[in-house]
Amino acid sequence: MRKLSSWLLILGFVGLALPGAAAGQPAPAGTFDVEAATDAYLARLTTEERERSDAYFEGGYWLQLWGILYTLGVAWLLLGTGLSARMRDLAERLTRRRPLQTVLYSAQYIVTATILFFPLTVFQGFFREHQYGLATQTFLPWLRDQAVDLGLAVILFPLLLIPLYGVFRKAPKTWWIWGSVIGVTFMVFVILIAPVYIDPLFNTYVPLEDESVKDPILSMARANGIDVDNVYQFDASRQTTRVSANVSGFLSTMAIRLNDNLLNRCSLEEIRIVMAHEMGHYVLNHMYEMVIYIGVILVLGFVFIRWSFDWVLDRWGKGWSVSGIGDLAGMPLLAALFALFFLLMTPFLNTIIRVNEAEADLFALHGAGEPDAMAEVALKLGEYRKLDPGPIEEWIFFDHPSGRSRIHMAMTWKAEHLDEEGETALE
Repeated sequence: MRKLSSWLLILGFVGLALPGAAAGQPAPAGTFDVEAATDAYLARLTTEERERSDAYFEGGYWLQLWGILYTLGVAWLLLGTGLSARMRDLAERLTRRRPLQTVLYSAQYIVTATILFFPLTVFQGFFREHQYGLATQTFLPWLRDQAVDLGLAVILFPLLLIPLYGVFRKAPKTWWIWGSVIGVTFMVFVILIAPVYIDPLFNTYVPLEDESVKDPILSMARANGIDVDNVYQFDASRQTTRVSANVSGFLSTMAIRLNDNLLNRCSLEEIRIVMAHEMGHYVLNHMYEMVIYIGVILVLGFVFIRWSFDWVLDRWGKGWSVSGIGDLAGMPLLAALFALFFLLMTPFLNTIIRVNEAEADLFALHGAGEPDAMAEVALKLGEYRKLDPGPIEEWIFFDHPSGRSRIHMAMTWKAEHLDEEGETALE
């Protein structure tokens, strides 16, 4: 379900002390060099650490390419062999009710596609993560999480597909508009239920008991109009070494949560700046903005599907036994075309998310006032995100600001608040 949510919703709301004697100390006014301070932070990583991070992140570029080729290959296999048509025929033999046919076909499709994608999934999600020291799970617990993902997809996908295929059949001229409405509605539904019903299937969430950490977080929340009375921690260390946190949910399900890696690997100042960043997403209404953005993108996606589905079907689909967009047997083609569309939209989707992340960074700097802590966290995130990409590379592939961009922002903020830091120190 986490992979399903990422593919459909494109959400990315999860989640930086100069070295040496200058670390954590306010520089004299007029002498602070933002560029030198940024370079000094970046220089703290060894050449081996930088090369490792760059190799991991740049490998993701190739995985996007192989992923779309794999998706197209799976679609071609299911359609070209007639397997998709046979799965549709089986569903139609078992029941005459269209919604139940959709449930039966989608279950067959999801299980079959999961099996076909398993070699790529196990390489990308297990072996590669262990190769770069980012994963902590052994294979059987990892496989259990994949099985939970599969079960969630089998249960939740029909909630999207039943109304979607209903409008495909009943609104032949306007299905692309109604399809977008259904997609956004499904997205909001997933956001609403995820904190309560989905996330606890993968991790254990318990109230944070350390008052020295919890009280500053709740104080920031109250100061920014976030109506919560508790903070929760979860055991992400059973799966990964990454630090993360989120202020997630919708209306009554909204909660402040941070993982145990953040608690164990970061100072209180670093925790505060991360939590202030996550609160920034909430206060700045990024969730609602993303609903609007994704709605617009889905409209464009369905316009793309309206043109490309029939074109592909006419050109290559003579032997597929697919009658049109409303035929369940065409689902592999629908999925492949959407995957291709979202790949083409990658720079634009990443830019939307990256701008929101930069806004949340600025909010965090003003809310927590910890520029050096932001730089420290940026270095930790640099374990798996390339720290210093070129501008075009960052525009295309980064859904968060790069490490250099974040550290430079933090040092710029620090330079403009040196007098305030000095006054605080004197007090």
